[in-house]
Amino acid sequence: MQIAATPRSITSAKPLWPCVSPVRSFPSNDSISFPLVKPTLTPQRKLLCKPPFGKYIREDYLVKKLTAKEVQELVKGERNVPLIVDFYATWCGPCILMAQELEMLAVEYENNALIVKVDTDDEYEFARDMQVRGLPTLYFFSPDPNKDAIRTEGLIPLQMMRNILDNEM
Repeated sequence: MQIAATPRSITSAKPLWPCVSPVRSFPSNDSISFPLVKPTLTPQRKLLCKPPFGKYIREDYLVKKLTAKEVQELVKGERNVPLIVDFYATWCGPCILMAQELEMLAVEYENNALIVKVDTDDEYEFARDMQVRGLPTLYFFSPDPNKDAIRTEGLIPLQMMRNILDNEM
C-alpha cells in the first residue's frame, strides 16, 4: 500500500496558532514556497479601574514609602524622634507580615517614632549600600547622632520593636 503525499499551499491552510497567521508567500525557484509569517499582536486590555501604585501601600497608611534620597535626608537631618527604615519587597511574604506589624507600631507610636519603607526592587543600589542581604531588614536610627543604628534582619515580633524603641533609642 502506497500513500501519496500531495503538496498543499501553506497560505490557504488555516493557521495553527490564532496569534500567528501567514501573510504572503514570495515566488521562488523551488517548487515549494514558504510564507512570510508575522505575529499579530493581541489588542490591549481595557482598564476597568486605576491600578494600585504599590502592593500594601496606600495613601491612608501611616508608614510611607520613600525614595533613597528622601531617606538619606531624613537620616542626616535633625529629628526629635527615632527613625525606623523598613527595607521590603512586594513579593516577600515575611515583609507583608512585617508591614502589618509596623502599621500597628505606627499607630501606637504615632508622635514618638517615624516609620518609613524602602522598596528594594526600586532602590536596589541604596539597599546594596545599606548592606541589605535578607528581607525584611529594619534599621533603627536614634535621634541622638552619637548612638549607632540598630539593624535587624528577618521577621521580628512587635514586642522586640517596642523594646528597641523604648530602651535603646
